[in-house]
Amino acid sequence: MTDAAKRPDGPAGLAEQVEGYLLWQARVAEAEQRARAFTEPMQWLTTAQREEIEEHYVSDCLLRARADLQRVAERCRALRGEYEERYRQLRARCFAFVLTALAVLAGAAVLALALVRP
Repeated sequence: MTDAAKRPDGPAGLAEQVEGYLLWQARVAEAEQRARAFTEPMQWLTTAQREEIEEHYVSDCLLRARADLQRVAERCRALRGEYEERYRQLRARCFAFVLTALAVLAGAAVLALALVRP
């Protein structure tokens, strides 16, 4: 299944996509600003050299950011699986507890009826 197939449809899905786009654009702007700050003290660079270094810096920052985001997304998927499994176990334990409690109550009711009848 592709990432696009996993995204929710409708307004929530659109909002999620817009939010992701805006976050990525903020990351791009931050990388560009950091690249300019990196090359600013290097007064001896020509304009072409400065642009080339800035492009490389931005590219490197964005590659690292994408890798970080992919690691975070993978960890989120792993945690979701773990929590879903824990929830299933908890639900099964609660169901077993309720069944046991009902059985004990039914047994107590039968015993009480047996004691009441002569």
